Amino acid sequence: MEPNDSIMTADQPSGLPTNSDLEIKDAQLIFKSVWDQLETEIGHENLRFPKELILLGGAPGAGKGTHTRFVMQTRGFTCPPIVVSELLITPEATAIKDAGGMVGDKEVVSILLHRLLNEEFRDGAVLDGFPRTRVQVECLKLLVDRINQLYTEFAHTPLAINFRRPTIHAMVLFVTEKTSIERQLLRGRQIAQHNREVEETGIGQTLPLRATDLSEQTARQRYRVFKEKTWDALQSLKEIYHYHFVNAEGPISKVEANIIRELQYQSSLELDPRTFDRLLPLPLAEEIVVHARQMLVKRLDGYELEHPELFQQIVQVIQDKFMPIVKRHALSGRAHVNSEDPIFHDPLALSMLIDIFSERGYDVVVDKHIQEVPERIDLQTGLIERREKAVFRIQIHFKGCPIRRG
Repeated sequence: MEPNDSIMTADQPSGLPTNSDLEIKDAQLIFKSVWDQLETEIGHENLRFPKELILLGGAPGAGKGTHTRFVMQTRGFTCPPIVVSELLITPEATAIKDAGGMVGDKEVVSILLHRLLNEEFRDGAVLDGFPRTRVQVECLKLLVDRINQLYTEFAHTPLAINFRRPTIHAMVLFVTEKTSIERQLLRGRQIAQHNREVEETGIGQTLPLRATDLSEQTARQRYRVFKEKTWDALQSLKEIYHYHFVNAEGPISKVEANIIRELQYQSSLELDPRTFDRLLPLPLAEEIVVHARQMLVKRLDGYELEHPELFQQIVQVIQDKFMPIVKRHALSGRAHVNSEDPIFHDPLALSMLIDIFSERGYDVVVDKHIQEVPERIDLQTGLIERREKAVFRIQIHFKGCPIRRG
């Protein structure tokens, strides 16, 4: 065997091409072929790709289909997701997939790039199941490089709006082999049962059923293909785009929380480092609310221990002057109270007011409004002497009473 036809192993001498070298070369050849075809078909100025790409990958049964809609809502996408496996519907591709294998990289890249050029994906797209191989990772990198070149080329032209700098997010869900097999087989049983009911009743539509979801052996093989090929590719993807694997074990709500944290982390990487450092001292909203309840309790106990007289006065004012108004607005759940009580000139008193209402389940906003009130007129000069009057406008919101209307 000639050196150039071999694949280097750990025992091979340096100087021979490695797997990575060959994969990069293959990717360059594949991408150039697909890109040249696109330019020929639609023209250079029409190579308009999405502004944002979310790469949603993961093990079989990790929940990519389940969580796609949530990811799209989080990012504000209205276009349908691009499910790569659904694009590959040729007989050859179907046979490979049914055996637990993977379709060729050139076919995947070609079909995907053609789809990404659709107008509906101009602002962003979710790619379910891409990339799955190292070659596809390299093709993705080449695609982003080309989009950036187009951005630079058209930056100062009337077409600039069509060639924006791309933003890439990688969202990779991970489950164990045991969970993957269990979920694949469960999905197969559920779809099979659904399809039987449709056939018996004639109500509804049948759903596509993967052959790998019907056999534990093929489900296991599908997971192992993922670990042997896709897992390595996704690890190499981390060299280009920073992301963490998302733990997809557990209930849907927990997985969604993990997805939100990962998107927030990746979104912070979109900023210029100088901009990120400028904003860093400002806490994230979720950081503020984590211990909000504990801090509220601590403040209220502090009022009682350190300022009992003022605390009692505020409780009495709320009880005597505020609650009658609040109760009259129980249906709407919104009450506005204006107060000129001098007790609220003390900032601590306002803090107590807000915290007491918060502890009782109300949302309160206080606005201090300064008014000038005429006091007397100097008859000789005609000047009007005024004094300032503070009016505290308190908005109290709570869950109103639902009324059944015919």
